Amino acid sequence: MMPSTQVKPFWEAIVMNIHAVVKRSSLPFFILIFVLSLPFWVLGAMSASPEGPTNIPLSIIGGYTPLVAAAILVWRKEGLSGVGRLLSRVLDYKRITNKIWYIPAIGFLPALLLLSYGLMLLLGLPLSSSSFPLGLIPVLLVAFFIEAIGEEVGWMGYAIDPLQDRWHALGASLIVGAAWGLWHVVPLIEAHRSLTWIAGWFLGPLAGRIILVWLYNNTGRSVFAVILAHALFNAASSLLPTYDASVVQFLTGGVLVVAAGIITFLWGPKTFTRFRSPNPGGSTLGEKR
Repeated sequence: MMPSTQVKPFWEAIVMNIHAVVKRSSLPFFILIFVLSLPFWVLGAMSASPEGPTNIPLSIIGGYTPLVAAAILVWRKEGLSGVGRLLSRVLDYKRITNKIWYIPAIGFLPALLLLSYGLMLLLGLPLSSSSFPLGLIPVLLVAFFIEAIGEEVGWMGYAIDPLQDRWHALGASLIVGAAWGLWHVVPLIEAHRSLTWIAGWFLGPLAGRIILVWLYNNTGRSVFAVILAHALFNAASSLLPTYDASVVQFLTGGVLVVAAGIITFLWGPKTFTRFRSPNPGGSTLGEKR
């Protein structure tokens, strides 16, 4: 039996360990996002049209809940100054010291979409034509950049670093990717997407988050770089023909999965920054953690 004089220090140690785990945990952030999204999902269900998947449910306006959740948690811990530091990550482009990383930030995800589109054409898969006016592309880019701010300040500016400290880059990417995907499921259901369609689409958030974390870690942990990549991916998705069939979602997701797998193999699952150069004495690409 443990001496009574040791009982108090023993339980104090347990409480301190539990407190440390909770403090480091991103679980409150994920829970808060879903709680804050509930009203928007209800509004989306009330406003959704039964006409088909072309309907955009009202729940889409809840896209800023990751930023709001992060701001609330930072405010509770650090006050308004902490919230200011969090919001400053939107334009932290000075972190990108190696300017070559602007190339993948701008072009990598759109290039993967073009590749998937080319494969669809070769396979003769069903695609609907895009009718977006080219003159409105600048407006589209600004709109998607603003939308990406609402998501990435939370996912990357708040959640990803503590998760990487505990689960490394690959594990953290999959955790955030899964939460990111689940967060979209209700709006997709409200937009009348089938479960098969959603299952194929879900590959995208999982693989896409690996690609975004790879960019983040190699740009000095720049949230701006991720916002830019996210916005350009969404813009390219809107400009290319609509992907209505479930098989098309699996193909697009498969292309992203292959790209994410190559990144993980070449840059390493621990940090995504240790490039496996064919020259044993060669330097690494990216920035060390």
